[in-house]
Amino acid sequence: MDEEIVWMENARPSTVGTPELWEGGDRIVLRGQLRLDEGGGAVLDVAGSVILFDHADRPLPDGVDGSWVEVRVAPDNVTAWPYEI
Repeated sequence: MDEEIVWMENARPSTVGTPELWEGGDRIVLRGQLRLDEGGGAVLDVAGSVILFDHADRPLPDGVDGSWVEVRVAPDNVTAWPYEI
């Protein structure tokens, strides 16, 4: 993902606790559980698929680690790579 998470701009808490991916208007919407790392990055777990994000200079609010969120990003900022297990 080539877009930063900016809380309450492109990332918001979700009241729905199930993973999902859909197109919403001019954005790709990802719903999953947000995990923060100590290095300033974030991982969104969408049904076992891990999506890496950076987050903007503004800190994310306390308590968002492990919470369900929806992230809305421009389609041009989404890249998928095939992989094998």
